[in-house]
Amino acid sequence: MILKPAFRKLLIGLFCLTFIFGQSLVAGDHLVSGQAQNAGFNLEKLRRVDAVIQQHISDGKIPGATLLVARKGYIAYRKAYGNAQITPTVEKISEETIFDMASCTKPVATASSIMLLVEEGKLRLLDPVKQFIPEYTDFVDSAGNTGDPIRIYHLLTHTSGLPPYTDVSALKAQFGSPCPEQVIQKIATIKKQNPTGTVFDYSCLGYITLAEIIHRMTGKTIDEFSQERIFTPLGMKNTMFCPPEKFLPRIAPTEVIDGKPLRGFVHDPLAQLMDGKSGNAGLFSTIDDMAIFCQMLLNGGTYGGIRLFSPLTVQAMTSVYSDLAFAGRGLGWDLNSAYNSNLGDLFPEGTFGHTGFTGTSICVDPKTETIVILLTNAVHIPTGNAIRLRSLVTNIVASSIVKF
Repeated sequence: MILKPAFRKLLIGLFCLTFIFGQSLVAGDHLVSGQAQNAGFNLEKLRRVDAVIQQHISDGKIPGATLLVARKGYIAYRKAYGNAQITPTVEKISEETIFDMASCTKPVATASSIMLLVEEGKLRLLDPVKQFIPEYTDFVDSAGNTGDPIRIYHLLTHTSGLPPYTDVSALKAQFGSPCPEQVIQKIATIKKQNPTGTVFDYSCLGYITLAEIIHRMTGKTIDEFSQERIFTPLGMKNTMFCPPEKFLPRIAPTEVIDGKPLRGFVHDPLAQLMDGKSGNAGLFSTIDDMAIFCQMLLNGGTYGGIRLFSPLTVQAMTSVYSDLAFAGRGLGWDLNSAYNSNLGDLFPEGTFGHTGFTGTSICVDPKTETIVILLTNAVHIPTGNAIRLRSLVTNIVASSIVKF
């Protein structure tokens, strides 16, 4: 049979589209909706997460939650549970609810921005912090001897010797709020509590420092830089610092202060002093946008035809930093530290993730190509707590994988 030229072109076009989109689905370049079985899950087992999450809602541990589970590029489970707000009025939650990501800001926004500058040759992990913030002090021992300099990789892995936090009330009383410049000066000159590179001590101060380095190098605050270089290119339309007013109805409030829920402004006290634009907290997002970011990492740094990182950069970020293996941290991500209960008990070595104080959680297993994102605003309830729930959900997801 002889095909007419126009029909032949149509067939060729359809073949090309099939090939392109087929490759996309197989490679996971885009996340696509698919039945759990397509992603190798036993759906009956996976549905066990419903009862566990609902029980935590009934027990008053969380007001509600959103969950997204993806594997091999397929979104296998996406669901909302309970309420976004329970006081002073009740508001239902939805899959599109936006959450205060709290410390998930650290790897997603701050560490990622630093690694973009590393890729561009504008800084290196060995660079001392003093190179960018001259007033930064190092550890001094009891005899008055100055220790080794704090370097970029120390900040990323929480091995800088910085204390975990500082007195917000004193800063606020002296300087008012916000007072970002005074916060930076406080951190720069604060007494370092351990010699550099010897102790893992999770520190928000290190990530506020990293954001300041980005600011001094580029002239852009962490919100501006990450939005321009990360979230907009990846199409993460619901991820941002300091959400505009139009997003407020979709945001799950955090704690209730004097009867009024805190909605759309960062919950973390230090990040509040930074006017919501901080390296340790301040990012707001949804399960769908976080899934895009995680799939980009699983894809080796690319998503939707946009390359954000090289594969080697992704590998460095999501592997335990070899010189500081005792810390169990990658460059922004947690793999094997005391804070990694969100990774559960069943996923293999190499699984990475992060949590946020408000109740947020990210878990990514490169070996099975699995993403588990559980977002909740547990701090909305004075006695709220999502720590155990994270492990339970992750274990259910891992045990539901039956095809490799």
